[in-house]
Amino acid sequence: PCTQTSADYLQAVDSWLDVLLPRIKPRLYQNGGNIISIQVENEYGSYSACDYDYLRHLLAAFRARLGPDVLLFTTDGNSAAELRCGTLQGLYATVDFGPGPNVTAAFAPQRLYEPKGPLVNSEYYTGWLDYWGEPHAGSSPAQVAQGLQDMLQLGANVNMYMFQGGTNFGYWSGADYKGRYKPVTTSYDYDAPLSEAGDPTAKLFAIRTVISKFQPLPEGPMPPATPKYAYGPVPLRKQGEVLELLDVLCPGGPIRSRFPLTFEAVKQAHGFVLYRTRLPRDVWDPAPLSSPPNGVCDRAYVLLNGVRTYQGRLERDGQMTLNITGQAGATLDLLVENMGRINFGVNASDFKGLRQNLSLDSALLSDWLIYPLDVDSAVTRGWPPPTPQAEGSRARLGPVLYTGAFQTPGIAWDTFVKFPGWSKGQLWINGFNVGRYWPARGPQQTLFVPGSLLSASAPNNITLLELEGAPPRPFVLFLDRPLLNQTVSPQAGTELPPP
Repeated sequence: PCTQTSADYLQAVDSWLDVLLPRIKPRLYQNGGNIISIQVENEYGSYSACDYDYLRHLLAAFRARLGPDVLLFTTDGNSAAELRCGTLQGLYATVDFGPGPNVTAAFAPQRLYEPKGPLVNSEYYTGWLDYWGEPHAGSSPAQVAQGLQDMLQLGANVNMYMFQGGTNFGYWSGADYKGRYKPVTTSYDYDAPLSEAGDPTAKLFAIRTVISKFQPLPEGPMPPATPKYAYGPVPLRKQGEVLELLDVLCPGGPIRSRFPLTFEAVKQAHGFVLYRTRLPRDVWDPAPLSSPPNGVCDRAYVLLNGVRTYQGRLERDGQMTLNITGQAGATLDLLVENMGRINFGVNASDFKGLRQNLSLDSALLSDWLIYPLDVDSAVTRGWPPPTPQAEGSRARLGPVLYTGAFQTPGIAWDTFVKFPGWSKGQLWINGFNVGRYWPARGPQQTLFVPGSLLSASAPNNITLLELEGAPPRPFVLFLDRPLLNQTVSPQAGTELPPP
């Protein structure tokens, strides 16, 4: 494995800093700009390497490109163990933490490493992120405001994370690893003072009241929430099953390999890769198609003998065996989805796809065709799809593309789209990848659609890739408010009431 002091890794770091830091240098405070400090690493003390040579390399690289005067700093969790591995002399050590009963104790670890200088909470947590299959995270406005007041009374400096929520558009939602793989939702609303749509919340006004005790507030009224619009239901039509569209979704054709290759090996960063082989023998009695633990990263949708034969799924940290039957030579397809890369902690080397060999009744499967799918390019160029089937045609299980269009009543306002009866998939509007939907698992039930993506005059085109199963009457519903707090059982898929 590549260590952080390996030549290849440091060469990649330096090549990026050669692009980034020269753009920052003219904007430093000492050069007449407004940048007063630069963070060199983020929570490196939470990584297992504890590699001081790496930190020294970063320090030298930043100094060589920015000069001797800029203040360089690091941020780590507020524990002695995290600060021990995340700090270095010459880099000012700051900490991060959320609301708590004793702010002085929370800053005590920073004081061990920085006896003098400002107290700094570089990430004051105003909320938290959501994981698929868990309740919507939240924190009380009173608690967040009290924590801020305690820090300001102590004379500390505070940076809020997040101050405004956001959206993990496209495939960018990422994941955590906490004993198991935990993919993050498309929404990064975070229960932040400003919502995902940029609207003020009760938490913002509570924070504003605290700040008013320490310095004058800006004159003038608070900007209002942006207008939202419920465009209503939009019917969708089936355009084709993924297996029917491989020439469009993978125009370069497949890669041949005796055994499966990862996404990285076929140079596919995100999205989907289709793995195809054939059954080596007749399987009259159900036989287990199985993967070793973490052999599928992250979800594989299994189809047998072409279209319309969806068998089920294999899932990381979940079901890793599926019983199948079929004749020798039958086509076996696995559409594998990258659900987001682990971006924190010790498991950051998160390779995707079929990472290990699959077996059928303990016999390894071989001779694969591997199709890296570029759904986004196909959607963006508005490929000529097959003639759509009639509205209300029987819904199919497995990966299917649907399309539709709607016109706004002469406006292009923010909105939120809901997926009644849909299982799991990806949504594009006017060629833009809005993100993942997964109402069957929750808690997020709507995706945020900024008005800037919509046209007030031309039809707005919708493309939807459903991975498991569409409703009998396929449509999406545009609302004027988000639904982020409805969760379901990760195993059974049965809906629970909102928390």
